[in-house]
Amino acid sequence: MILALGGLSIAVIVGVVRGAASAQSMTPAPVTVATASASLYVHVSGAVNAPGLYVLHPDSRVVDAVAAAGGFAEDADTSGVNLARPVSDGEQLIVPRVGEVSAAGPAGVAADGRVNLNTADEAALDTLPGVGPAIAGRIIEWREANGRFASVDDLLSVSGIGPKMLESIRDLVTV
Repeated sequence: MILALGGLSIAVIVGVVRGAASAQSMTPAPVTVATASASLYVHVSGAVNAPGLYVLHPDSRVVDAVAAAGGFAEDADTSGVNLARPVSDGEQLIVPRVGEVSAAGPAGVAADGRVNLNTADEAALDTLPGVGPAIAGRIIEWREANGRFASVDDLLSVSGIGPKMLESIRDLVTV
């Protein structure tokens, strides 16, 4: 247990150092198209030292977002935070406090209950109507081969998903 906490501490310290160089707090300055396309906007809240909106590099991960927000607060429940997960533009990352239930829910499920196509595992995708293990696997394969889904409509590129299925799950998924 001590070894695990030590490893987590090192990961956060590395993220703080990396995040200090790669993240900036959101300030009310105009954002150019070039800046917007080369950046991610992530709202970090909950048990962090400096909650807020942060601009991160496109390849950033949760560790970078937490580091940009000043690291975990003393009462953070880090057990449910996947520091290695990539973050997506427009995401709200809520770090729970000890004793709180994470608002993020299971892996790949957003706080509003929708399944995030960019982070969901097979089990989360399998909860969608008409999506079984085979189609869930193809969604993950498409994501691994092509990168993150830019929109829900990208599901039409996945073998086995047509317009009718897309319409039946559109309101249940997000990117």
